[in-house]
Amino acid sequence: MATKMLLFTLCCAMCLRASWASKARHFRWEVGYLLWSPDCEENVAIGINGQFPGPTIRAKAGDTIAVELKNGLHTEGVVIHWHGIRQFGTPWADGTASISQCAINPEETFVYRFKVDKPGTYFYHGHYGMQRSAGLYGSLIVDAADDEIEPFAYDGEINLLLSDWYHQNVYAQMTGLDSKPFRWIGEPQSLLINGRGQFNCSLAAVGGANACNISTGQCAPVVFRVLPNKTYRVRIASITSLASLNLAIGNHKMMLVEADGNYVKPFTVKDMDIYSGESYSVLITTDQNPSSNYWISVGVRGRLPKTNPALAILNYGPNSPRKLPSSAPPITPTWNDYAHSKNFTYKILSRQGTVKPPTKYDRQMIFLNTQNKIDGHIKWSINNISLVLPPTPFLGSISYGLKGAFNAQKPPENFPRFYDVMKPPQNPNTTQGSNVYQLKLNSTVDVILQNANALAGNVSEIHPWHLHGHDFWVLGYGDGRFTKKDIAKFNLKNPPLRNTVVIFPYGWTALRFVADNPGVWAFHCHIEPHLHMGMGVVFSEGVEHVRNIPTEALGCGMTGKMLMNKHVP
Repeated sequence: MATKMLLFTLCCAMCLRASWASKARHFRWEVGYLLWSPDCEENVAIGINGQFPGPTIRAKAGDTIAVELKNGLHTEGVVIHWHGIRQFGTPWADGTASISQCAINPEETFVYRFKVDKPGTYFYHGHYGMQRSAGLYGSLIVDAADDEIEPFAYDGEINLLLSDWYHQNVYAQMTGLDSKPFRWIGEPQSLLINGRGQFNCSLAAVGGANACNISTGQCAPVVFRVLPNKTYRVRIASITSLASLNLAIGNHKMMLVEADGNYVKPFTVKDMDIYSGESYSVLITTDQNPSSNYWISVGVRGRLPKTNPALAILNYGPNSPRKLPSSAPPITPTWNDYAHSKNFTYKILSRQGTVKPPTKYDRQMIFLNTQNKIDGHIKWSINNISLVLPPTPFLGSISYGLKGAFNAQKPPENFPRFYDVMKPPQNPNTTQGSNVYQLKLNSTVDVILQNANALAGNVSEIHPWHLHGHDFWVLGYGDGRFTKKDIAKFNLKNPPLRNTVVIFPYGWTALRFVADNPGVWAFHCHIEPHLHMGMGVVFSEGVEHVRNIPTEALGCGMTGKMLMNKHVP
């Protein structure tokens, strides 16, 4: 109870601060198709206002952001999710098609208006179909409010938005994922840093057979100019469709200070893993030989890499930005060295002064992540239900009490005791469902994410899970099957606050959150094809307290018909 009261007090304090010094920041965007060459190979991308990646939003904590978004895609809907923004009081602005709103139809406009309540490194992306994979994304940076001092100092900033890129379009990818026989999307052709990469070549291979022939500025090397003997905050966000990544900066150590918009206990690393949906800030000091430039290297982790590392240049002034580093790029750790991954992940703890979690939970749910089949089609399931989204947004159907809009049956909160997570499922068949986990408002919820063997033997994959509308405390990780005895190992002293968390192969991850944000919220694997194949669940809490939902957010499905009938004379 004390923790919940403290959370309420902090929210009130942030609201008061916002009312004193906040600003409204307005943006007018149009989403459209582009011919673009992110990796020097021309392809169709989805961009905003004619650019890829989309424009960077910069605001201060307490500000209101208003984005007037026009859908310039001729044949499909669109929404944008503001990843990491909790949307207190504006759940319809979360930007999740069929959950918080209807997709915006071609040539129509929807206004996203919401407050950014705390500083941090965030981003935005499409959340309809697999539009994120097609390039619909960009950075969202929230600076500290004028009256707020961050717990670390720096002289300048570098922003890294990391993504992967496929030459096959997302419509062919989705068709393959839905086909029988199943067609996997494969590994990405390129990794991108701020929307730029180089296909099938290396910037470090000067004059060799693997040297890059840069044909357009759209794939020119990314250069970050710095001055010697300064401290820089490097903001890092991963928006990948599939790839887990590792980042290193040649000859420079990195001090981790922020994760997913929350301050962490600082620690120093030579390289760091980053999974899709995660964001970080690290501090670097430019104390190396000032006559040299240095490589920033991003490579694949968690999957057998078939994609060249992405490279950018840390350019010490006054050196020429075209001067290539004299040393070789940092080498990415072996793809399946999970001990290295866990060593980094387990070090992430909350900074002193961070709100601690409630000591007990009101409800515990254990979610088994499995690969299954439905009529021969391969799916991902949670407790043997593969998520499908209904034509009527959950927020509207629950708000108006519409029957038949989704599956009203209570979904399972655990899985059978006899299930062996170390082996392929004995019965691979599953079912599809649009079920909702109804949470009591202000209750404390524990979720245990349990990984398992996939359909093939000796295969268990990494899954980064993202929760909309909340931050959660990561209480612990473990190998094998979770048991009640593992609860005694939970970290209640300084667990990190996150909005995205990884479960390692054949392992489990425990998290706790307070269901204090009225609305309907997605919780899903952030790997784009996995979500497309059903790897997610939906939470609802306190929807009866949600007021003033814009009618344009609900103009489809059963709510659309209901609202239309209300206006018929």
